[in-house]
Amino acid sequence: QVTLVESGGGLVQSGGSLRLSCEASVRTFSTYAMGWFRQAPGKEREFVAAISWSGGIYYADSVKGRFTISRDNAKNTVYLQMNSLKPEDTAVYYCAADRAIVVVTSTPGYWGQGTQVTVSS
Repeated sequence: QVTLVESGGGLVQSGGSLRLSCEASVRTFSTYAMGWFRQAPGKEREFVAAISWSGGIYYADSVKGRFTISRDNAKNTVYLQMNSLKPEDTAVYYCAADRAIVVVTSTPGYWGQGTQVTVSS
């Protein structure tokens, strides 16, 4: 069982930055692939970024060059650094986890509760 708790969301102006954190309560964190998804009002949840247990990284085209995913296995935490934020980045951001990177980018088995990110124009 994996419990995920996100933090770091908030209100920021267009062009600003935020860093999201997700702490996992699992002893074998280093063996899990981790990801971030987001869901805007009236839209489906979409993939944002993922990082494998070995450090392989994947991004959605919409965030490439602006967002950076990283992990600290000693802290059981995955981060999402978001720069050059746009109003269209406004969404609830969810942390996700699964054993395989191919699964965490599509249908992860574990989800956090979400954290709101609002970007004002």
